[in-house]
Amino acid sequence: MRYPSEHKHQTREKIVKAAARRFCSRGSERAGIGDLMRDLHLTHGGFYRHFLSKEELFVAAFEQGLKQLAHHADSAVKHAPKGGELKALIDGYLSLEQCDDPAGGCPIAALTTEITRRPTKVRGALFNLLIKHIGNEAKYVSGANDEERNRKVRFLFSGMAGTLNVARLIVDIRQRKKFLEDARKFYFEAVKQ
Repeated sequence: MRYPSEHKHQTREKIVKAAARRFCSRGSERAGIGDLMRDLHLTHGGFYRHFLSKEELFVAAFEQGLKQLAHHADSAVKHAPKGGELKALIDGYLSLEQCDDPAGGCPIAALTTEITRRPTKVRGALFNLLIKHIGNEAKYVSGANDEERNRKVRFLFSGMAGTLNVARLIVDIRQRKKFLEDARKFYFEAVKQ
């Protein structure tokens, strides 16, 4: 039986979305393709109808994570008062919800250490996706030109990703909230100029 052409696309998207969550929560080394496909009620061999390798899936999952991150950021900014877009962007990223949900949160924060161990070609693809994401978010940051705005956002996101990782180490919920609150204030003051 032949499936409609959109079925293959839908199945691929289903795999990518599940992999994005799984990679961010478990790391790619602990997220086996066989388990992923079985949990989706798909065959292990069916994976290769959609991807050439786990590395290709990793790149697609990272891109999916960035899209989800951008969607959350755009939603926060959309509901922000005029002039409060940057604050909403930072507050949303450094929220307790984002901190407590590595699987559904920022793939930069969750996967940075793994990315450094990827082959050069894969790291290049991931970096290009990140630069595109940064370019899209730079519109919320002040600066004399695009280059300055992009530079600010590169440092903002790399700093906030590190902050999320440190916050995830803090066991006491009150200390974690305070740490994130202080970080939000710090990054807003640092970038708004």
